[in-house]
Amino acid sequence: MNRLGIEALSVFGLPPVEFVDVAADLGCRYITVFLRNFAVLPLGYPQFSFKDDSRLKADLLAALAHRGVSISLGDGFLVLPDADMRLFATDLDLMAELGVPQINVVSLDPDRVRSFDQVATLAELAAQRQLATVIEPVPGLTIGDLPTALAAIAHIGRPDVRLVIDTMHLLRSGSGASDLAAVAPELIGYAQLCDTTLAPQGDNYAEEAMFERMALLQRQA
Repeated sequence: MNRLGIEALSVFGLPPVEFVDVAADLGCRYITVFLRNFAVLPLGYPQFSFKDDSRLKADLLAALAHRGVSISLGDGFLVLPDADMRLFATDLDLMAELGVPQINVVSLDPDRVRSFDQVATLAELAAQRQLATVIEPVPGLTIGDLPTALAAIAHIGRPDVRLVIDTMHLLRSGSGASDLAAVAPELIGYAQLCDTTLAPQGDNYAEEAMFERMALLQRQA
């Protein structure tokens, strides 16, 4: 069974319906979604927002059905300092309406305990809408490596909160295959595979992670 797809960041703001066509033409069955695009590169793509364009949701659902593509992950959920994750309720409603099975969250709040608690709040809200939650450890962020992400999952204590394993983030944060093999399979909800270098290509990790990967794929665990 083909469980491969294309990560939304890989298409740099391509509108959702066109993204579905690209994925289908490449033989991929899944895509990820953001509720709005953002100017990551000056490629001339029009701005879109599911929050401001009700027709876009209908068009995307029709395109998914027509091309045999599904959404595997909803992205764009950030824990920010002094922000309350309950403000994401409307975004979660939209993700549920799009048929998203799970959402991804990262933390930019330097307070580790508050980060864990805010992820727990988001996960509870997501579960109310039958959405699972996955945590993506990203080097340089508060939940920046595999051990910290596992600690967050243990703190939250919900079976519907699991890990995103991004191969670049995993290796660059100091973990490897043996560390991943030691993780209970039921704790891994999602995997992102990419072709990049083992050693950093510069001083800006975020810039490299966004723009310097060769092929970023996602796979449902």
